[in-house]
Amino acid sequence: MSKYLFTSERLGFRDWLDKDYAPFAAMNQDKEVMKYFPKTLTESESAQTIERFKKQFSRTAYTFFAVDLLDTEEFLGFIGLYDTTFESYFTPCVEIGWRLKKDSWNQGIATEGALACLHYAKNETKLNEIFSFTSESNLPSQRVMQKIGMKHMGCFLHPKLPSGHALESHVLYKAVLE
Repeated sequence: MSKYLFTSERLGFRDWLDKDYAPFAAMNQDKEVMKYFPKTLTESESAQTIERFKKQFSRTAYTFFAVDLLDTEEFLGFIGLYDTTFESYFTPCVEIGWRLKKDSWNQGIATEGALACLHYAKNETKLNEIFSFTSESNLPSQRVMQKIGMKHMGCFLHPKLPSGHALESHVLYKAVLE
């Protein structure tokens, strides 16, 4: 039996393993990777994040999945689906998101992985819509949202960021699973 829940052409999607803690923490301490997030994460914060992802998966059979390159089994980061509950006009919802280490950028990995996750959501869950959001300045992620066929729904101020924060203003995209 494969260790992967599902695959795409180049990627394997799986639950999180103990071996993921160190590379995930290193990725979350990279200022360039975390450019569109309020701050880099400590090792402890990264471990807590993985624990939240694992709990989500045990409840719903989806999460921000750990993603490996199939050819080498190299850990690349995460791509997946997650329950979002902060207070806004479109929540609660399920979001699609990704965070990848720098050396896997600009290779179509986020797009390929997000399409695979939308396929998984459509065929393996009861979800009928998926949202995605990012800061207005995060043009690379917005481009992925557009490439996977999501529709721009508007903008909002992220309620978890302080008023006036450089990343407070977010764009919102939506995909309907048919």
